[in-house]
Amino acid sequence: MNRILAIARKEFIHISRDRRTVISVLLLPVMMLFLFAYALSFDVKNIPTAVLDQDQTQISRRFIDSFTQSRYFTIVGRLGTMSQVDGVFDRGDARAIVMIPPGFSDDIAAGRQGEVAVLMDGSEPNTAQLGQTYATGLSRSFDVRVIGQRVAAAGLGGATPRGVTPSVRVWYNPEARSAVFLVPGLIVILTMMVTVQQTANTLVRERENGTLEQLVVSPIRRIELMVGKVLPWMLLAGLNVLVISAFGLLVFRVPFRGDVFTFALGSFLFVLCCLGLGLFISSRASSTEVANQIALIVSFLPGFMFSGFVFPLANIPVVLRAASYLFPARYFMVVTRSVFLKGAGMDILWPQILALTVYAVVAVGLSAALYQRRL
Repeated sequence: MNRILAIARKEFIHISRDRRTVISVLLLPVMMLFLFAYALSFDVKNIPTAVLDQDQTQISRRFIDSFTQSRYFTIVGRLGTMSQVDGVFDRGDARAIVMIPPGFSDDIAAGRQGEVAVLMDGSEPNTAQLGQTYATGLSRSFDVRVIGQRVAAAGLGGATPRGVTPSVRVWYNPEARSAVFLVPGLIVILTMMVTVQQTANTLVRERENGTLEQLVVSPIRRIELMVGKVLPWMLLAGLNVLVISAFGLLVFRVPFRGDVFTFALGSFLFVLCCLGLGLFISSRASSTEVANQIALIVSFLPGFMFSGFVFPLANIPVVLRAASYLFPARYFMVVTRSVFLKGAGMDILWPQILALTVYAVVAVGLSAALYQRRL
């Protein structure tokens, strides 16, 4: 243990002397947390909207007001002719155009179905799809109000036609805030990226600095050398998980509804998996540049593509879905979001915990064998 702690102390001194390493390990994850949480947002509000009102009546203005009074659309301009529609989309002046044809109010007054057109800029599919849903909902709400007023004017005592009225309730994230969805996933992405990349440079850096031979011929056993070199990165990775989680709870107001023990155990096993991947890269890479490139490919890209961070894994092809089982981020992503948002515990998440345990044992064991062989 004394020899392991001596190697760990040496590694801590090396880390503290390199300001770039300190910044990349401690400050970079926090900066990326704020960058992703604010910039990578799926919230669609205040869609820039242009209006072409060819009816120019009180009913048409009321219909437009139903859009402006919502938080989803913001009127940025009014058009005079149909020929201006293409230019608005081409210049990017608006993402939506509401078109009300002549005779709209006459159709409403006669009890006929009033027709309007809502054009969406499909160059941003997420905005276009949600904007289409919002426009449909607002139009139906306006239609219900008009029918109710017409029935009341007919002297039926304010009664309105009854139909199916769904009662929709959103669980876990009722405000539909992107930060609540993204921050638990960022714990996985940032921890994996920093841990794998820094651990991948441990053996390569010693070899390039010319100190690897001195460590090999010293009385230190090779397994002690490996444990001593990865121990600081394990502690720093745990610190990253705590810091990112604290910012998520305090700054972004992400709820924590689950079991602390389950989250701590899952974090520990996930860090071990990342250390195993980093040691594997370190034992095979020929230089720090190669180690950094491989670590980026192994950690960052699979974290986004194969973990369910951005989109559900059920939506990707079967071959890629099968490849996602090769990366620990898939399992820990379920743990973080289930613990934070759903309040899940060990009774629910034991399959993911078991998968992380098996992955950690295999990754660390294989990497340790390759590490000692490289030494």
